[in-house]
Amino acid sequence: MKKRVPIKPLHLTPFNELQSRKSLGQLVFENLRHAIVRGEIVPGTRLVESQIAEGQGISRTPVREAIHKLEREGLIERQQRGGFTVLGLSRNDIVETFGIRSVLEGYAARLAAINHQPDELKPLEAKISEFQRSLDNGELKALTRINTEFHDLLYALSKSRRLIHMISGLRDQIYRYRLIILKEPRRAQMSNADHIRMLSHIRERSADEVEYLVRDHIRRGQEIVLEDFDAKLTQNL
Repeated sequence: MKKRVPIKPLHLTPFNELQSRKSLGQLVFENLRHAIVRGEIVPGTRLVESQIAEGQGISRTPVREAIHKLEREGLIERQQRGGFTVLGLSRNDIVETFGIRSVLEGYAARLAAINHQPDELKPLEAKISEFQRSLDNGELKALTRINTEFHDLLYALSKSRRLIHMISGLRDQIYRYRLIILKEPRRAQMSNADHIRMLSHIRERSADEVEYLVRDHIRRGQEIVLEDFDAKLTQNL
């Protein structure tokens, strides 16, 4: 039997205020996507439109809109008996996403080394320090957020809007993988060591070196995620 997990209540502002900003359906969609990507709603959980609407105290129409968007994004799939199930990651998903990341992010790092201004590196230094403080203090839950912010800053230095947009399209999938990679302190320490080296190469405008490092960084991340995937698969046999 598929697990049913209660959806956290939405903290909604009055609908007449929302109309000028975003629809109620969009708000429900963002709430559900956030919960799925961050593992608060686990793979295999069955989402039923009527249950979500009742739990939030809203009509089924905005919930239906949100669920259809989640389906189009490949986060849930329709079940024959009704309702939708939250999808987990497949091996193909992992390999494909990391392969695309390797090309896009490696190129972004190359452009960052070429196009940055020296004073633009200070935010990257600050994120490296923030990551290390959180790691030293055992605040592992903060690491994924800080890591994501570091990479976003690095991409921005490429000065390529189109490239940044393409990388952002993978943001949710990447976040799910970082949760796996950074949950173990030793791996998190290795990740931050890579960030220090990336920053050094960018500062020296060593485009070839930083592109190679970023690709290798992503390759090692893929190995960790695949190991985790295979271990869970074995446990479920």
